Amino acid sequence: MLGGRAFESRLIVGTGKYSSPELMADALAASATELVTVALRRIDLDAPSNPITDFIDGSKYLLLPNTSGATTAREAVRLAQLAASAGLPTWIKVEVIPDPRYLMPDPLETLKACEILVKAGFTVLPYIQADPVLAKRLEDVGTAAVMPLASPIGSGRGLKMKAALEIIIEQSTVPVIVDAGLGVPSHAAAAMELGADAVLVNTAIAAAAHPARMAEAFRLGVLAGRAAWLAGRAPELTYAAASSPLTGFLSGAR
Repeated sequence: MLGGRAFESRLIVGTGKYSSPELMADALAASATELVTVALRRIDLDAPSNPITDFIDGSKYLLLPNTSGATTAREAVRLAQLAASAGLPTWIKVEVIPDPRYLMPDPLETLKACEILVKAGFTVLPYIQADPVLAKRLEDVGTAAVMPLASPIGSGRGLKMKAALEIIIEQSTVPVIVDAGLGVPSHAAAAMELGADAVLVNTAIAAAAHPARMAEAFRLGVLAGRAAWLAGRAPELTYAAASSPLTGFLSGAR
């Protein structure tokens, strides 16, 4: 469950960086996602039709607007309010990123924006650094989930923040969606093996040579990682442990 709504897929897909909207639509279909995020700055809120949303089937996908481009809480809140006024879902992915080089989210402004938007009735999903303390503060505010980064956005470097993600997952009572930095399906599987509830992927799919194929691969990676977490992994040991007896099997042999 996320925001009071049940989803079958645990893969959320972004809509940026595709070379064409047709390739984006093919990738969304191949991913089997049900939740699609799109930057509000890429939508003409005054137009009933636009190149992005024309290719996102509202009967298949819930649109998750995000506040990419906002550098302050005030800007993020204004974007969310404009989107709601234009008839978009009141689900909002809060991104407040003042740093143009490393694209790290601002924790204080993010928390401030989330407090305002939760009180206004939005279903709020904040994109944050992998900060366990901030994650708990956002949970206390009433966000529907927390979305910590695995590594810098668009970097494809995988679970560089693994230790912090493990703490967030252990402590959280709301869904944890690993967002940003996943580069290959094995990264998504590894995130799910930690116990994450879902992952969000954009660049790794959109920038692939064959986006639809990569989307399918991420779908399978998420399924494999979730199944492994539910199965419960064997303990990790310091020393070797034989899987078959090393003594006795030749006793009595002639």
